[in-house]
Amino acid sequence: MTIGARAPSRLGLGAMLDFDVSVALGDARLSPGEIESLLDGEGGLVLLKGQWVEVDREKLRQAIEHWDALQRQAEDGEISFVEGMRLLAGASADLRHEEQADDERHWVHVTPGDAMREILAGLRQPDARDAVKIDEALKGALRPYQHQGLSWLRLLTGLGLGACLADDMGLGKTIQVLALLLCERRGGIRQPGSPSLLVVPASLLGNWRSEAARFAPSLKLRFLHPSETDRQSLADIAAAPGTELAGTDLVVTTYAMLVRQTWLVEMSWRLVILDEAQAIKNPATRQSRAVRKLPADARIALTGTPVENRLADLWSLFDFLNPGLLGSRKVFQSFVDSLEAREENPYAPLRRLVGPYILRRLKTDRAIIDDLPEKMETACYCSLTRAQVKLYGQVVRTMQRELESVVDLARRGVVLRSLLRLKQVCNHPSQLLGDGEYTPADSGKFLRLADICEELAERQEKVLIFTQFREIIDPLAEHLTAVFGRSGLVLHGTTGVRQRRVLVDRFQSDDGPPFFILSLRAGGTGLNLIAASHVIHFDRWWNPAVENQATDRAFRIGQRRNVLVHKFMTTGTVEERIAVMIAEKQKLADDILAGDGEVNLTELSDEALMDLVRLDVTRAALMRT
Repeated sequence: MTIGARAPSRLGLGAMLDFDVSVALGDARLSPGEIESLLDGEGGLVLLKGQWVEVDREKLRQAIEHWDALQRQAEDGEISFVEGMRLLAGASADLRHEEQADDERHWVHVTPGDAMREILAGLRQPDARDAVKIDEALKGALRPYQHQGLSWLRLLTGLGLGACLADDMGLGKTIQVLALLLCERRGGIRQPGSPSLLVVPASLLGNWRSEAARFAPSLKLRFLHPSETDRQSLADIAAAPGTELAGTDLVVTTYAMLVRQTWLVEMSWRLVILDEAQAIKNPATRQSRAVRKLPADARIALTGTPVENRLADLWSLFDFLNPGLLGSRKVFQSFVDSLEAREENPYAPLRRLVGPYILRRLKTDRAIIDDLPEKMETACYCSLTRAQVKLYGQVVRTMQRELESVVDLARRGVVLRSLLRLKQVCNHPSQLLGDGEYTPADSGKFLRLADICEELAERQEKVLIFTQFREIIDPLAEHLTAVFGRSGLVLHGTTGVRQRRVLVDRFQSDDGPPFFILSLRAGGTGLNLIAASHVIHFDRWWNPAVENQATDRAFRIGQRRNVLVHKFMTTGTVEERIAVMIAEKQKLADDILAGDGEVNLTELSDEALMDLVRLDVTRAALMRT
């Protein structure tokens, strides 16, 4: 089957592609008469074109009937772009008949025609394309891989296709998008009255404002957020967006504001761009539904973690980028289930299907960037104190009793609540008890943190400390103030947008505070904190993708020192065992696009759960000696 021999009149998800089905022996096509003679013959061996061949007539007849039916169903001898891309990826046209596709893949060959081959080469090999001319208005030099990224984005958005720029954190996704917007304005692609829309977490508003002022000062930006624009101006824009946004190149808003500003779905946008696009990984949320309603000529997603937890994240992302390509949620899940049953390279069809729309480069790839220092990760094993051992055992026994009397959703609640309590115990007994004491000697992690930071204080090196718990940030800050002899900074979910910028600037200054404690959710993305050469994960999120994003606050372009990442875990506890499980689970996402996977602990059996959380007192005691 050959798809796309002729260039379609237009491309995009609504495009139609020509296709041709034929039967061949080797490289020689068979005529209709030869096929008919072949099917009408008898015996398993047939002399055909001078050679004896084995024929399974029943299977051959079924295959021909299948493809003939597809041709009859096609409109004017064409199939949809979505169906064509699925077939070229080695999947079935409807993602529902993977068993048949798997059975046929050794003797049914689907290949792109000349026009489609050229398009696919541009999508899959951005380094092989002629580079787009960089607009002179860009104030800054693009690195070679960034120039390739610009050309790739220009190609896909010009074709009306969605693009996921999944570069590692710190590789400069922002400047590539700004360069694209400048090219769009220069090339006259954007129609008057059709600006582009950028949706970001609130914490990144200041980052985009400063980056645009630095690299693309000629772009006209308008911000739809109270922290950047007064409320009267916001009301004026909502009342007459066509007039108020005339001449605007880029409108910037947040995921939360998107839900409130309902008029946004009535605008005609040139591009809709999502930064930290993992924010829509749950398709059922209001912000995810709102994003999907935005009309645009093309869509772009910026994320360092296209697959953050599970393959369902990938479906949610593509339902925004290229709706329909991966089918409905139900069809996609069935498709994934069928792939998992394959013996060889199970996820290859999915990887080929989504691959043309994802561009992912890693900082650790020296072919991409060779002037970053090294990032070294080390596991910091901490022992439990007697107080922690006692509390840990109490939580485990309570969990075991509760599991014996609950089912379904109630069981899930018991598991999550118990795991949370165990994490708190591993941090400090006072975090679970709520007594406010936080004596350093009562926590193995507090003691280990002091050991590390005392050495950093002597060397005058700065450190970032991440925790998922808001309530332990202040006790940690008090503890480290005593260690460093100076106070540090803290950032969490209630820190205002303007205040975040002030804190970052203070930390980045040469004489700034020596430590910065951040909640993982609030401070794990968007911030540039390269003044730090050490990163400490005080407690584990149990999702490598989230932790890596946080680490990349320090390990990014501009960093000139090696970055050492310390991952705390208590020996002989659930923290140590889950670290092993994560390493094993991570292979799933690696098979798709080198993402990261999270272990679904609530699905474990009671026996497996109790084995996971049990305390190995002997090992914990050995670590203390």
